[in-house]
Amino acid sequence: MTLDTARRVLKIESQALQDVLARLDGTFEKAVGVLFACKGRVVVTGMGKSGLVGRKISATLSSTGTPSFFLHPADALHGDLGMLARGDAMLAVSYGGETDEIIALLEALKRLEAPLVTLTGNIHSTLAEASDVALDVSVREEACSLNLAPTASTTVAMAVGDALAVSLLERRGFQPDDFAALHPAGRLGQKLLRVEHKMHSGEALPRVAIDAAMPDVIHEMSAKGLGMTTVLETDGRLAGIVTDGDLRRLMEKHRGATLEMSAAEAMTKHPQTIGPHVLASEALNLMEKRKITSVVVVDASKKVLGVVHLHDLWTLELM
Repeated sequence: MTLDTARRVLKIESQALQDVLARLDGTFEKAVGVLFACKGRVVVTGMGKSGLVGRKISATLSSTGTPSFFLHPADALHGDLGMLARGDAMLAVSYGGETDEIIALLEALKRLEAPLVTLTGNIHSTLAEASDVALDVSVREEACSLNLAPTASTTVAMAVGDALAVSLLERRGFQPDDFAALHPAGRLGQKLLRVEHKMHSGEALPRVAIDAAMPDVIHEMSAKGLGMTTVLETDGRLAGIVTDGDLRRLMEKHRGATLEMSAAEAMTKHPQTIGPHVLASEALNLMEKRKITSVVVVDASKKVLGVVHLHDLWTLELM
């Protein structure tokens, strides 16, 4: 019985999506054009379940390059209307198209010359008639066995909202770098981060001059805590690196004489390097493949910009 109910719900909602797909026409393109032309924010509004759908649509718009926020229509009527500004556009979600609180906002929208796009199940409603563009998101029936609770209708409204957001994303030429910039702490954003955002640079960069004495090399490695240090030419270009492993091997071979060496004598020449704009995930794959714990970040002239360590990138695997 439970599985039969689940199958019925999914069948109804799937059919509702197929129906709205068949209705798509130039009206949808017009809606995208109105929202794309907006110089301010796309203000999404809706009451009840439509409001919850609106919050999600607004969040998707914001995360894909279209500045947006959700404005509860009742709150707007009690002081928050000031959040609307000239240059904004409104996207209203109202299945019946007769939501009193949204209708009460129409005068303010006209005063601000803010265009209105509405997602509604009644294209002959008050809101639809007042809109610059009204998108038909009607459904034959709700998936609720009582045909009362918003189910199929909210699914369709959500999907059309996604279609608007993705269409705007493509029209804006939104790229992975843009997504990463808006999601610096998220799983996808982290995977799209560049090496330059994860590397140790400035004072945190371990570095010594090519003629540095070994005690100075060891001190720098200890102070910066990365188990290595870069060795720089006088012009800042990379000459080599000295790692904990290098020190162990030198001590085994030369014992006390190791402390008499210079950085140039102890360093590994031509170490693995990487550019600052390489994806952090690519740097992680490189280090795991080469079985190294750090890689030096350099520019086109081999000038050292930073060091990225394996520990800094392991978090990518956990996301």
